[in-house]
Amino acid sequence: METIRLEIEGMHCGACVRRVTQALEGIDGVRVDLVEVGLASVQFDPRVVGAEQIAKAVERIGFPARVKI
Repeated sequence: METIRLEIEGMHCGACVRRVTQALEGIDGVRVDLVEVGLASVQFDPRVVGAEQIAKAVERIGFPARVKI
């Protein structure tokens, strides 16, 4: 497993945190460590999913995300 942090724009409340958490939990090979306003920390299996795919899953629900390794 590898760990990445995502910087996430546009989050401002608990509902945003829940939406991002749900999006991340729905990705095969990802384990969510932390989601709070503006950032997330996850572990992932690089044989299953890539860091950019994880960021794109967050972007698909409306929050621009950047990978910080």
